[in-house]
Amino acid sequence: MTSSLRYSVVVAMLALGVISLGQQGDANPQTKGKKPNFVFMLMDDMGWGDLGVFGQAAKETPNLDRMAAEGMTFPDFYSANPLCSPSRAALLSGRLPIRNGFYTTNAHARNAYTPQDIVGGIPDKEILFPELLQKAGYKNKIIGKWHLGQQPQYLPHKHGFDEWFGAPNCHFGPYDDKNTPNIPMYRDDHMIGRLYEDFEINHKTGYSNLTQIYIEEATNFIDAQAAAKTPFFLYWAVDATHGPVYASTEFLNTSQRGLYGDAVRELDYGVG
Repeated sequence: MTSSLRYSVVVAMLALGVISLGQQGDANPQTKGKKPNFVFMLMDDMGWGDLGVFGQAAKETPNLDRMAAEGMTFPDFYSANPLCSPSRAALLSGRLPIRNGFYTTNAHARNAYTPQDIVGGIPDKEILFPELLQKAGYKNKIIGKWHLGQQPQYLPHKHGFDEWFGAPNCHFGPYDDKNTPNIPMYRDDHMIGRLYEDFEINHKTGYSNLTQIYIEEATNFIDAQAAAKTPFFLYWAVDATHGPVYASTEFLNTSQRGLYGDAVRELDYGVG
């Protein structure tokens, strides 16, 4: 599995499921004329061969496999970049990194990676998908890792998202909070704590409850928009499969593929 395929598989499946949903809406008299809802999932470092539908022998992703079987897959869909930040910028802007500003030549494959000591972010001139949807009356939420700049002017609520629960950067750490602070967690534009301090990630055991929190945030958001009859865009950018890999107690030591498989199984559970 080459890194160029990472960040792409599940996004492709979900985006195509959305397209299929929109097409079905046109054919169904009860939903004709209604705006389709959009759900994008982006799972960091998850590879092509990690899903049963693409040949993973253990078949540990029944929900994603079912989604693929009942919807559409695009096996020739590729991410615009193998790294967190430029792949996200391309997904949301629809433009290649060299055009959307997330491109440098500082080292091989390290194009515009944005750790927490970088002050830049997604340019204001880029028109992102949620900005277009917001103008069309959609309620938009991102859950998980943003990674398109951590300065206030670059955060999600400045770029089309009404709600956010998650972190601006990768969940690296723990840090000493002296030379380097632990990564902050946000609800909307307010910091609510820090990873490793207020949101546990245990390197020794692989334990963290973050994915369960992200699942609850997603289901609550969907339920709220359904009750309000508001079209929505949910961007579920979870990162349990990005090192350091983590899973909750219910899923630890349950996969044939070790901790990484535990994380994949939990993300699949979130879909179901």
